[in-house]
Amino acid sequence: MRQASGDPAGGWARRLWSRNAAVLFGRNTAVSVGVFLLGLGLLGLLVEVGRVDKLLATGVTFLIATTLHYTLGRTWIYRGTTRGVVPGYGFFLVNAVIGLAITLILFDVLTRHTPIHYLLARVMVSVIAGLAMFLLNAALNFRRL
Repeated sequence: MRQASGDPAGGWARRLWSRNAAVLFGRNTAVSVGVFLLGLGLLGLLVEVGRVDKLLATGVTFLIATTLHYTLGRTWIYRGTTRGVVPGYGFFLVNAVIGLAITLILFDVLTRHTPIHYLLARVMVSVIAGLAMFLLNAALNFRRL
């Protein structure tokens, strides 16, 4: 059976388990960790020093980190993309909104219904949101998978 895209059945799985995907994922992970740590530091400062609401601060710092991630993604992670800068940024922001929704929903659930510290909750939800955003950007936005 063939998929609508013309790839043989299982083509998506082969692309996900390819060397190219591993390289992209490795680069994305390096950038993600760096911008995440920056965002986490900003989150701590906003909440602890600025007394900003935890949920609002999480959203703001997520968007700051996402914008930096796009810049590094365009120049290093997804080198060779044919998508234009402006449409690519727009698509990246749409994907970021999906990641932000995942982040905020899971963060809210964890901080409301468990005794987990808000910074640990943020780390935990970032894994799920980050994977979703990587797949969306690698396959659909930058079309490198």
